[in-house]
Amino acid sequence: MPAFTPRQLVLLVLLTLIWGVNWPVMKLGVTHFPPLSFRALAMWLGVLVVWAVLRVQRQPLRVPRGEWRTLGLLALFNMVIWNSLVIVAIPLVSSGRAAILGYTMPIFSAVLGSLIWHDRLSLRAWGGVGAAFVGVMLLLWHELGALGSNPSGPLLILLAALCWAVGTQMMRRAPMQTPLLVMAFWMMLITALVLTVAAVALEHALWHAPDAVALGTILFNGLLVVGFAQVVWFVLARGLPPVASTLSVMFIPVLGVFTGAWWLGEVLHWQDWTAVCLMVLAIASVLWPAGKRQ
Repeated sequence: MPAFTPRQLVLLVLLTLIWGVNWPVMKLGVTHFPPLSFRALAMWLGVLVVWAVLRVQRQPLRVPRGEWRTLGLLALFNMVIWNSLVIVAIPLVSSGRAAILGYTMPIFSAVLGSLIWHDRLSLRAWGGVGAAFVGVMLLLWHELGALGSNPSGPLLILLAALCWAVGTQMMRRAPMQTPLLVMAFWMMLITALVLTVAAVALEHALWHAPDAVALGTILFNGLLVVGFAQVVWFVLARGLPPVASTLSVMFIPVLGVFTGAWWLGEVLHWQDWTAVCLMVLAIASVLWPAGKRQ
């Protein structure tokens, strides 16, 4: 197990709590406000938070000309696709199920790292990938078998998780000289612009003044989920080994499932319980370090 500093441990705990609770928060928010508009407003708040921090630190926003292409790709895979697809899919699935499917990202990341970047993946890790596959199939089977359900929601989240996994691998390997907080600012700004254009094109007829619930969930997403937790994730993904940087995702889907059941009254079926267990087993098998041989 890599050695964590006290600061890194605190950041991991805060990241887990914020992102875990956010799944029912997002579900609640999009029932009171159009999804793309909801996420666009939250993203603009996050941009303002990071910009204010950069101004206080007196960091320039300049990015070297040769790094813009890499920065654009990092923004596309880490933020634009993830935020767009997940927020559109949230109204179609329960928050707990969305959390389980969304945090298949470490499994995708492990497989992609092995197949594309030639990371070594043990037999135990491949067993974990199989467990994750079974868990996802259980959830999709329930969606396909339930009367009136729509499998497009789970499929959109799985595609978002796959793209996030690609982005995470790229983030770890990108030879960027741009400071991390400046990178985060520009990635958030690009995402905010894309979401705004999509919201104007697809949801302008649905716009209305946000009520108290919509306003509270937008503030939670903008200030904590985007302005704080997203930057924390970039810091951990960029600065720590893969095991350390993705450790907290073992608990985020579990927290999302149970907070959704407690807060929103979502009914948990046996497929959900089984998928939670399989997903935690899968992520642990991929990310947990093997014991040293004597």
